[in-house]
Amino acid sequence: MRSLLDSFASATFRRAILEVVIVGITSGIVGVHVLLRRLPFFVVAMSHATFPGVVIASLLGMNLLLGASLFGLLVVVAVVAVGTAQALDDATATGVVLAGSFAIGVVIMSARPGSSRELSSFLVGSVLTVSRGDVGAAIAVTGLVLAVLALLHKELVLSAFDPIAAAALGYPRSRLDAALLVVVTISLVVSIPAVGTLLSVALLTVPALTARLWSDRIGTAMAIAASIGAASGFVGLCASALWRIAAGGAIALTCSACFVVSLAIRVLRDSRRPAGTASSQLLPPR
Repeated sequence: MRSLLDSFASATFRRAILEVVIVGITSGIVGVHVLLRRLPFFVVAMSHATFPGVVIASLLGMNLLLGASLFGLLVVVAVVAVGTAQALDDATATGVVLAGSFAIGVVIMSARPGSSRELSSFLVGSVLTVSRGDVGAAIAVTGLVLAVLALLHKELVLSAFDPIAAAALGYPRSRLDAALLVVVTISLVVSIPAVGTLLSVALLTVPALTARLWSDRIGTAMAIAASIGAASGFVGLCASALWRIAAGGAIALTCSACFVVSLAIRVLRDSRRPAGTASSQLLPPR
């Protein structure tokens, strides 16, 4: 406990706390849209697809997050282009475009073995090394993401639950899809300093899945997911300082623990429901 109290006395640790709370809030809110659009596979794929951008940025001496963002946006354009052509469904288009991205990054990285340590921290995170610039970027991205989602809330929700009605009302589905994929990509990239590319998937999916167990109202689910994301970041980072374990892994495990506990409570609650009572459903029908 003394080590934890000592950690709070450090400006670096307090900055890390602020980073993980902001990232947790953003990821939780965006994660509800990821769940509505059935995009967990896209999030997993994008966490690998940003890797070549990081490697190229490292070779060129650029900012790693900038490289990840630019390459991720290029991948989004490719996914949307393939999907718009209607030759493949969305999941297949994502798989086709992203299949070789991680391998490309590994091949390029082999040309510069000395960069492996820096890239390793990118993959699994290094929250205690976040700078004021990282925190500022997280705050700016949170503001941008919340503004875009608030502006397009009705259109995004309607096109998720009833794409035919959305098309009939004249909503441009391809543009909405592209806007949401960009938001997801930016949210994933900004969470990298805290938990890395591989564990950022947890923050973008698990809090929203947990919130789904507690509410079938989208606004309420977003609030719950944001709270779980922020709390998981705080608790996970404190556990990391207390027991000297990896911060990114501790945060992801805290998210998972929240889901397991919530699922157990949900199963127990449903077992006491009268037969034939419908349970809540946040996901749109297939």
